Amino acid sequence: MSIPSSLTNRSDDPGYGRGVTTSSYSDAGVRGQGDALSAIERHLGPTLSLPSNAEVLTRFGQYASVLKITDDLAIAISTDGVGSKTIVASAMGRYDTIGFDCVAMNVNDIICVGARPFAMVDYLGVHTLDPGRVEEILRGLGGAAKEAGIAIPGGELAQLPEVIGSDGRGAGDPTAFDLVGTCIGTCHPDKLVLGQRIRVGDAIIGLSSSGVHSNGLTLARKALLGTGRYQLGDEVASLGRSIGEELLQPTEIYVRAVTGLWDDGIETRGLVHITSDGFTNLCRLDARVGYEISDLPEAPPVFGLIQRTGGIEDAEMYRVFNMGIGFVVIVAEDEAERTVARLVATGYRAMRIGTIDDEDGKVKIRPAGLVGRLEAGESRFSAG
Repeated sequence: MSIPSSLTNRSDDPGYGRGVTTSSYSDAGVRGQGDALSAIERHLGPTLSLPSNAEVLTRFGQYASVLKITDDLAIAISTDGVGSKTIVASAMGRYDTIGFDCVAMNVNDIICVGARPFAMVDYLGVHTLDPGRVEEILRGLGGAAKEAGIAIPGGELAQLPEVIGSDGRGAGDPTAFDLVGTCIGTCHPDKLVLGQRIRVGDAIIGLSSSGVHSNGLTLARKALLGTGRYQLGDEVASLGRSIGEELLQPTEIYVRAVTGLWDDGIETRGLVHITSDGFTNLCRLDARVGYEISDLPEAPPVFGLIQRTGGIEDAEMYRVFNMGIGFVVIVAEDEAERTVARLVATGYRAMRIGTIDDEDGKVKIRPAGLVGRLEAGESRFSAG
């Protein structure tokens, strides 16, 4: 596919085309969230007691917020977008996959609290309204909704040329857009899956990712298009396709995998969507335990390419990317084999990757020789 030169020119990004090493996410312009999380607690915390007809059952930091409506019904709510993956879609002139990412990022979070997603609404903000592009995005949303088993009963389309793709002083990029979704699901108030039932010795099961998913795209672009001087249209033998096609590979939807376990009566004691912060997302569970990752599948080739071309250390790779595991299920030791077999039968690639231990708050990734922690909203990895 031909890529317009104006959309692959790297001169407007710091470090692009200068042969520099992009070694970290912060170097690529993405900052931590510690201060933001503190502000959320201060300003939004007091609102949790305001509803007169609902009780908030979750704390800030859970994958989804759960509100008890009746003794038998709670609703889970989550909102997420696709981040800078939209830049790749615009540069490729390909919009048929980005809707899958939007749905996946939302439904995968909803199932993490033990809820079954049933509906999502979307927000599509564009610089310039292009019917063909909107058609492709909506087609992707519809296909992903079918895969996840949810309805998309409405949404918002906003044309904002001075906000999307522009600094307000010039015409800006007519292909720029942002895509966000808000998903809701239902569960029983007494059956939330937040990690409280996790015990030392439980099995950690990993489900393979389909690639980069929708996190770390800024660092990936800096490494590949900047330091590596690749073009999005460049074919790479190890990938079996172009750089752009690899980065646009849709995020895996794990709804069927998890609900299939529930339907088989398998107790899921912890459910974790591996997004930014990598395996330290395990520390978001409400469990005073540690996580020993002893075995991992071979990571998709794109991660090795990003690391080599960007000169990125192992610790930063595991902090930013999923490294081949997109979702984690924690079950009792005696359910491990049955869980893996059920996941594989559902069509997912799954394997046991570790065991729960008693080193509270630590994620030990033995294959990489790393120990991770999540402290005040910030992930940290060090040798260990």
